[in-house]
Amino acid sequence: MTGLTPTGGTRPRIAVFAGPTATILNTPDLVTSNKARTRHGLAPRPGRFDALRPQRLAAPVTAYVEAYSAHPLERDAAHLYAPPDGWLDTDGAFHTTQPTGDATPVFVVELHPDDGLYPLPYMGRQRDGSAWEEAATAPYAPSEAARQTFYPDARRLYEEIERFGLGDHGTPVEFGSIADFDFFRAAPSGGYTAGPDGERPGRDFFVYYPYHLQSEPHLGDLAGATNQVQAILAAGEHDGVQWLEGSPTVDETLYWLGLLIDTTVPLVGHAAQRRHHSLSADGDRNVVDGVKYIASGVALDAQGVDRVGACVIVDELVYTARDVTKVDARPGGYEVTGGHGGIVADLGGYGPPQLTYLPTRRHTARSQLRLTVLPKEVTGVAGSLESGVTLLGVATRDGDGLIPEAMPRVTITKYSRYAVEPGGDPQVGDEVEILARIRANLAAAPLAGFVCEGMSPFGMADPAKNLALGVAIFAGMPVVRTGRGDTGGMAYRTDPTFIVGNNLTATKARLLLMAALLKYGALPPATDPFRPTHAERAVTEQAVARYQALFDTH
Repeated sequence: MTGLTPTGGTRPRIAVFAGPTATILNTPDLVTSNKARTRHGLAPRPGRFDALRPQRLAAPVTAYVEAYSAHPLERDAAHLYAPPDGWLDTDGAFHTTQPTGDATPVFVVELHPDDGLYPLPYMGRQRDGSAWEEAATAPYAPSEAARQTFYPDARRLYEEIERFGLGDHGTPVEFGSIADFDFFRAAPSGGYTAGPDGERPGRDFFVYYPYHLQSEPHLGDLAGATNQVQAILAAGEHDGVQWLEGSPTVDETLYWLGLLIDTTVPLVGHAAQRRHHSLSADGDRNVVDGVKYIASGVALDAQGVDRVGACVIVDELVYTARDVTKVDARPGGYEVTGGHGGIVADLGGYGPPQLTYLPTRRHTARSQLRLTVLPKEVTGVAGSLESGVTLLGVATRDGDGLIPEAMPRVTITKYSRYAVEPGGDPQVGDEVEILARIRANLAAAPLAGFVCEGMSPFGMADPAKNLALGVAIFAGMPVVRTGRGDTGGMAYRTDPTFIVGNNLTATKARLLLMAALLKYGALPPATDPFRPTHAERAVTEQAVARYQALFDTH
């Protein structure tokens, strides 16, 4: 754990949030060991060894450990060692002096329940006495017949990292001497399901394993998590945040938090490509690096204010959340998007983290979209394309933060060449999905918009899609154009009624547009969204310019 010492005399306090579908909080299935199978007359599994799982002792145990067995060459250095604690003869009797004949030198270890977790064979069996072979009682069993593999929060994860993790020089990973931690659950991956107040999957917690039981958080869950993070940081008791989430989406959530959370402390996110306990589990190291980054103070300016913004820390690199995405399910499977910077610090080697550049985008306490300055009410739209679109007030924030029901609904649509039908009429051809979404938004989502992932880097689509999205704009729904794929250039400004997404990916542009809708509300609708007048177009262009300023700076 070289380089983890805090810069000041006081240990930092870190808030750790368990987020959704987080492989970093997931563990392999608890499979009944051969020790248990042999004890209960069950057929053993193939293989030489049992998998050892962290468990707690219920009573003290005296163990005799064969001396010089910790390394193949340890016996070669036996002359450098103090004498062993004793010897075991061939009958297993212990002697404090070396007996005649064959005897095994041993160290005597007293193991106690308060030592913490120990790796031991897993002895659990199913209720009917059969062995556990997977997480559920049978393949594709319903949730009530399945065990959970995700931890409900990160407390156990951090305990196991500290208990079993080794620093670079053979010493423990001593989290407790580096920082203090508070553990929270924000749309967590595991839930407490027993009892009358038991939590329900898909509502109170969100998993994706076993795969047939996958659930996903919704916009309301994002609002609740945002409010929770802001409330905890507003107390001023924490010096940093670690957010743990699934690897495909951790960058999106961190970008959102970097836009909305009003704070001066570092926000860092972690993910894993491999489950905790599995071979070469990468999440454990990512967590350690996050603690190292926060405790080092490298992200802070001379006034102690975070100068980097929300980051994703994986694979010994620190990425700005705005500029990173997962491209492959393997360690090292993250890349910088947008073609301009993105990696702000390096955590490799034995030294402390080093910043390589500072982002210029607005974030956290400098963001114009932070929760504390968003209006409590904005203007939305309702009605229909046939009878007309009207304005209405939408309450978006109260004393608890964001109102979940008011979260904007932003849809991503993707351009690809060779449309089903030619033509430039948005009411015909293959743009029925966009028009149907416009109508659904007017009926149920007063704050809504679109992101069009179009040509790279122009952001434009075919004429029919462009015209259909134009209907959305003049029905009050802003539309952002981004280049498809990992665009390395900036989307071009070809039509001032469209917002251009700079070098953002479509998923990041969606989040920024959601936040912008919470600040500025809907666009002014035209009397006939299919045929706006020149005056209505001019008013829309002025409204879009305010959105564009946010996309140019965040």
